[in-house]
Amino acid sequence: MENEKKQLATPLPDARGPSFTSGLKENAAPGSEDTAAASLETALAYEKLKEENAELYERLLRKQAELENFRKRAQREKEEFRLHASEDLIRALLPVLDGFERALRQRTSAIPEPFYQGMELIHRQLSDVLARAGLEAIETAGQLFDPHLHQAVETVEEAGRRDQEIVEELQRGYNLKHRLLRPAIVKVAVKPKAAGSQAAEETTKAD
Repeated sequence: MENEKKQLATPLPDARGPSFTSGLKENAAPGSEDTAAASLETALAYEKLKEENAELYERLLRKQAELENFRKRAQREKEEFRLHASEDLIRALLPVLDGFERALRQRTSAIPEPFYQGMELIHRQLSDVLARAGLEAIETAGQLFDPHLHQAVETVEEAGRRDQEIVEELQRGYNLKHRLLRPAIVKVAVKPKAAGSQAAEETTKAD
C-alpha cells in the first residue's frame, strides 16, 4: 500500500513530452529569419526596379531631346537649301533689275512716253515678285557709310555734308531676308581739309 501511495504521489510526466515547447521555439526562430530574408529580398528588388525605371526614363528623355534636335537641324538645313536656291536665282535677276532702273532714269523725248510706262509696269511687277521672295533695297540717301552694307568707290569733299555721308548711289544694294546679298556701290563725302593743312601738304609735295 505504501508503495502504491508513493507511485500515486509521484507526478506523472507531461503527456506532450518535455521537448514540445522547445521544439516550437526551435521551429519558430528559422521561420522569422526566412520572413526577414524575404522582406529584404523584396526591398532590394523594389530598389532595383526603381533604379531601372529611373534609368529608362533618363534614356527616354535623352532620345526625345536627340529627336527634337534632329528635327530642328533638318528644318534648318531645309530652309538654308531653299534660301540658297532662291539666292542664286535672285542674284541672276539683279542685272535685269539694274537695266530697267538705268533705262527709266535716262529718258529721252525721242521715245514715246507709253514705252516708258510699259517699262515701269514691268519693273514694278518684277520688283514686287522679288520683294515677296525677301529682297529688300539698302537705303543710301542721307545715310552714313556702313562697310557692312556699302562699298565706297570714290570720296569727295563737299561742303554741307557730314563726314562719311553717302553723296551718290552708283549701284543699288540689296538684302535677302535680312542677309546681305549685294552691297550698294556709293560715293562718300569726307570732311574738307583746313586751308592751312592743305597749303602745308602742297608745300611738302613741292619739296
